[in-house]
Amino acid sequence: MSEVKKIATRDSYGNALAELGKLHEDVVVLDADLAGATKTAVFKKAFPERFIDCGIAESNMIGVAAGIATTGKVPFASSFAMFAAGRAFEQVRNSVGYPKNNVKIGATHAGISVGEDGATHQCNEDIALMRTIPGMVVINPSDDVEAKAAVFAAYEHQGPVYMRFGRLAVPVINDNPDYKFELGKGIVLREGKDVAIIATGLEVAESLAAAEKLATDGIDAKVINIHTIKPLDNELVIAAAKETGKVVTVEEHSVIGGLGSAVCDVLSENCPTPVLKIGVNDVFGESGPAVQLIKKYGLDADGIYEKVKAFVK
Repeated sequence: MSEVKKIATRDSYGNALAELGKLHEDVVVLDADLAGATKTAVFKKAFPERFIDCGIAESNMIGVAAGIATTGKVPFASSFAMFAAGRAFEQVRNSVGYPKNNVKIGATHAGISVGEDGATHQCNEDIALMRTIPGMVVINPSDDVEAKAAVFAAYEHQGPVYMRFGRLAVPVINDNPDYKFELGKGIVLREGKDVAIIATGLEVAESLAAAEKLATDGIDAKVINIHTIKPLDNELVIAAAKETGKVVTVEEHSVIGGLGSAVCDVLSENCPTPVLKIGVNDVFGESGPAVQLIKKYGLDADGIYEKVKAFVK
């Protein structure tokens, strides 16, 4: 059996930017002195005249990106999620969101899978922050294929977009000819009738593995990949709830304000359903190897399996 290919979505982001740059001369990439880590250095090497290093000044970078957008160019502003969504929140809100400027934000190193960088850099709040900005599209791709598709979709979308990428290499699960990326649309990866597991980002692969373990206990789990958290695929979420009667959300993000909250907002209004939210439980992360942290915080396949099994039974 061949080993599953694993690629970090931050690598996918850098490679997609370079591909996008070949097709569109209006693409401009900005970074905050982290081009090697965010992988925007790939674009810089190919198109140095369209790359701007703003230094360790993320808030200023967002302002520069907003200004560039007013000239008709399409800027991709890049930094760690903690800085792009956290440090620069006011500028994202007032200079990008409020005037509806066509700025794309590439936020890498999100979640506890940042690993050894520790709690100060493990941003588990960025989805919640970006969801609150009116008109902001929020995308959290699950693998290499989806991450690249997200970059191209962000370019085509007129308006602000926040894209969340990771440092940890994750399995490629969407490498099939039938895969289609569409903003605001979820994807059913596995059919099931007993419970619907709605996952995003690196937790999609973990949820699929958990579903296979659940099957050995006679629990038939439906698995849904939500790459666009805002706008959410309300119809798919409601249909899954009606079909299974139980919903579990899984995310490498705080259980407050992220995918789980978005799903609960929809279901409470349209189809009240028992929901279990699996994520980071209102705590800060810690320094350690990414894989071990995901396991410790119950976000690996085994942890998801145990929680869903107890929830269903």
